[in-house]
Amino acid sequence: EAWSDFLTYLEEKTGKKVQFFPVQSNAAQIEAMRSGRLHISGFNTGSNPLAVNCAGFRPFTIMASEDGGFGYEMEIITYPGSGIEKVEDIKGKQLAFTSPTSNSGFKAPSAILKADFGMVPEQDFEAVFSGKHDNSILGVANKDYMAASIANSVKDRMIKRDVIEPDQVITIYKSQTFPTTGFGVVYNLKPELQEQIKDAFFSFDWEGTSLQEEFSKSNESQFIPMTYKEFWDVIRKIDAANGVSYACE
Repeated sequence: EAWSDFLTYLEEKTGKKVQFFPVQSNAAQIEAMRSGRLHISGFNTGSNPLAVNCAGFRPFTIMASEDGGFGYEMEIITYPGSGIEKVEDIKGKQLAFTSPTSNSGFKAPSAILKADFGMVPEQDFEAVFSGKHDNSILGVANKDYMAASIANSVKDRMIKRDVIEPDQVITIYKSQTFPTTGFGVVYNLKPELQEQIKDAFFSFDWEGTSLQEEFSKSNESQFIPMTYKEFWDVIRKIDAANGVSYACE
């Protein structure tokens, strides 16, 4: 339903009938593209590398806000006077994660601390789990935690809602931006068709459409160009550090 207006536009631009293909799982989506049943798709942050490596997916665009902003960053925060001024200062101290399944609350910082700083939980610092980003941020603001790894989108919302004051926390590390869903095509479509599809994404006018109605809720209002090499660099680093394989079983 959300995509209906865009699909109509895609048909106009390509001269081909476009059928919406709902998928039940990431694995089913990758298999559909690998076997030639799915030609245009959006793969989420985590499954993009598998789609590229195992299904010949070529992502070229991502949704963004009006000012071109997209995604979010992982930040490591502390409070003024904690004695922690840079990431290395966490050695021998405590760092709060949110939960083991969280990207910015655990997986990303674990990988980055290990890859870039040679720091491992329980060996170089004490790891505690707060349960969620709000708890970690409040915990640092109230000096219950010395430092925490959090999603800055949550921190920004808490500051806007006056839950914490901006000067209660200090950011000592900010990751590159984590992308959201990457949209693209399967590699073996004719080059001129791939160009027509790209053109449809980049020239589509969102104003008053079903796409705008659905995605304005998350402050998204346009498709911007991106490359898998650049935008997914940090995700590949996280996967490598966490032992994720891109083998295509």
